[in-house]
Amino acid sequence: MAGHSKWANIRHRKGRQDAKRSKIWSKCSRAIIVAAKQGGGDPGMNTTLRYAIDEAKSENMPKDTIQKAIDKGTGDGDGVSYEELRYEGYGPHGVAVMLDLLTDNRNRSAAEIRKIFEKHNGNLGATGCVSYDFTAVGEIFLAKEKIGGVLNEDALMDLALENGASDVEDQGEGWRIESEPTDYGPLRDALEAAGLEIEQGGVSQKPGTTVELSGGEAQKVMNFIEAIEDHDDVQKLYGNHAIDEAGLS
Repeated sequence: MAGHSKWANIRHRKGRQDAKRSKIWSKCSRAIIVAAKQGGGDPGMNTTLRYAIDEAKSENMPKDTIQKAIDKGTGDGDGVSYEELRYEGYGPHGVAVMLDLLTDNRNRSAAEIRKIFEKHNGNLGATGCVSYDFTAVGEIFLAKEKIGGVLNEDALMDLALENGASDVEDQGEGWRIESEPTDYGPLRDALEAAGLEIEQGGVSQKPGTTVELSGGEAQKVMNFIEAIEDHDDVQKLYGNHAIDEAGLS
């Protein structure tokens, strides 16, 4: 998050993901299995499954692996029952964070997540302690280098706004397109139908206020985020940190 842009964070996260591909695919599979088990195996009728598949595709997860996860969710499953949890709290330097987890052991997850917070001078809080400042939004990121030969700026703006976008923001290296959560799917479909490659997308949580960080403070927050995201049960992390690119290593 360079200033108010997420592009530095996206690059930094993708670099780390390349080294942890197996763990990330495991998390994607878990999300697909749970979504298919709860709402069926048709992404056209199961929005949660659609989001999980989109996430898996953005991580370059093979189609056959995605299908195996869907089949496992709609079949006998893997013998494990996962529970959806949301934790809230504050990381180093007062950064507010929300975590979405899928776990087969609530007590274990709570103890391990609390330990990570404490190790990084944070505090795991009560339900509602930070969520009041977050709003669910659809987010789609397009890299300029990948769409320049497909649509010009004006055409992209028109296409996005005509298909449910509420905001199109130039963030230097790419475009961030925001929508209501219910408009995310149709908007993404329209962009892909126009031949645009989605860099990253999904329904996220947008903070109302941000904590701007740089240098050593930024690095401490990123170390905390990496430790949280490395936990097997953590599916998503949302924070109100706005990190200067110079603070990332």
